[in-house]
Amino acid sequence: MVEKRGADAIAAVIVEPVYGATGVLIPPLGYLQRLRGICDRHGILLIFDEVITGFGRLGVPFAAEYFSVQPDLITAAKGLTNGSIPMGAVFVRQGIYDTFMAATGGIEFFHGYTHSGHPVACAAGLATLEIYESEGLMNRVQTLADTWEAAAHSLHGTKAVIDICNLGLLAGIELESAEKPGQRGFEAFLRCFEKGVFVRTARDNIALSPPLVIQPGQMNQLFITLAEVLNGL
Repeated sequence: MVEKRGADAIAAVIVEPVYGATGVLIPPLGYLQRLRGICDRHGILLIFDEVITGFGRLGVPFAAEYFSVQPDLITAAKGLTNGSIPMGAVFVRQGIYDTFMAATGGIEFFHGYTHSGHPVACAAGLATLEIYESEGLMNRVQTLADTWEAAAHSLHGTKAVIDICNLGLLAGIELESAEKPGQRGFEAFLRCFEKGVFVRTARDNIALSPPLVIQPGQMNQLFITLAEVLNGL
């Protein structure tokens, strides 16, 4: 894209460190480091969308730390308030912050946000951060990852399962398409829901990102239910 459009035409690259919107797609080894290098060479900002990977999902506070790659900006939400009340945040490098402050007369990125600094959302965010700290949830995944991985890969050999990938407390199960793309995934979603298990599907991919407080017995329930549902499709 740099060669085709020119670096001056590209302001930033936005990437999920682990893709979640289309399933769970883990970056190849060294991919994010190479992306950081390309952005550095051409003066392009690198933005990590950590709505899914942020706040302890990979066993550390953010995926930027897990992959040892520092982006210029991080966008975050969901885990910021435990998903209880909508709230988003953007973290920026010091130099970017200083630029905004110098250009706007001391008001950070002056704009007419309708719900900026909403007191209820801020209260939920503060309470959530306190619980993360008091219960050690930012690092809890480190003690769960091996159990989670074994449970996820127990689905190998299950009907229609093409591939399974996992990282931290994330897992993706790719399913073979039925007559129509997305049909098998949606049917799996419905049958799991009827059995008391809520999963998220992206067409024929099942993407799992359970609460950080999940217990091993609940993991077993999740994947046993998935196996029963998929073998029954």
